[in-house]
Amino acid sequence: MSESNPSPIRSFLFAPGNHPRKVEKVFVTGADAAILDLEDAVAISEKEATRSKVIEAMKKNRSCLGYIRVNSLETAFCENDISTVIGTWLDGIVLPKVEDADMLKQVDSMISTAEISKGLVSGKIDLMPIIETAKGVENAIEIASASSRVRRVAFGGGDYTLDLDYLWTADEEVLSYGRARLSHASRVAKIDPPIDTVVLQINDDERFLASAERGRKFGFGGKLCIHPNQVALCNTSFMPSADEVEHARAVIAAFEEAESSGSASIQLEGYFIDYPIVYKAQRILALIDKFKG
Repeated sequence: MSESNPSPIRSFLFAPGNHPRKVEKVFVTGADAAILDLEDAVAISEKEATRSKVIEAMKKNRSCLGYIRVNSLETAFCENDISTVIGTWLDGIVLPKVEDADMLKQVDSMISTAEISKGLVSGKIDLMPIIETAKGVENAIEIASASSRVRRVAFGGGDYTLDLDYLWTADEEVLSYGRARLSHASRVAKIDPPIDTVVLQINDDERFLASAERGRKFGFGGKLCIHPNQVALCNTSFMPSADEVEHARAVIAAFEEAESSGSASIQLEGYFIDYPIVYKAQRILALIDKFKG
């Protein structure tokens, strides 16, 4: 387990916990974080046996963060999933189908109990809820604020559109409200930007890039991935482009010069520049610095 989870995280790549080849591959794709799955990707008959498999995988040397998606709270598997997989090898728990703050608090308590029983520092395990129903989206602020373990929330577009019987087309218009709610909730709760939904079309790079661009426009900081080929696309999409970096540097330099002369608003290459624009430029450069570090 790493000393502390780096922030931000651009790419989370899923792998079914009971598939040895995919588990081995998930750690070497360049993803910022790997998620070994005990939920949807694992048949009910294999869920209990898969717990020991994901633990062994997490114990091996790896170059990315390691998360485990447990089964949802309303299932018979969730509590035992958590009590079993918590250990020094784990960076975080991913909790699916979160609909209210009480669900988060219950799971937070389960994690704390497991940490104490295993001699771990309490509160070190990250908890990332996936918000993927209409109820969850409406309760996004209370979910994002429910626990100090929650450093970011994730959006599950598949279950969300299923819940509402929406038609999830390539333009992703039906996801706009959910994305806006999650980005607002994350800002209100003062946590990291949310993580965007998967793209199910694993051979459609154009659709993935378009989806990532929409997520970034809504303030998302990264994306859930379901195939290794999506990782590089994701990492690129959630980093500022060379043009953005160049413009940010020019904005800061020009503003500092103007400010030293007593002005707090200028024009640069046809753009009006004042403090909010400068702060945005500073965020862009800070993001670059974090990944270089």
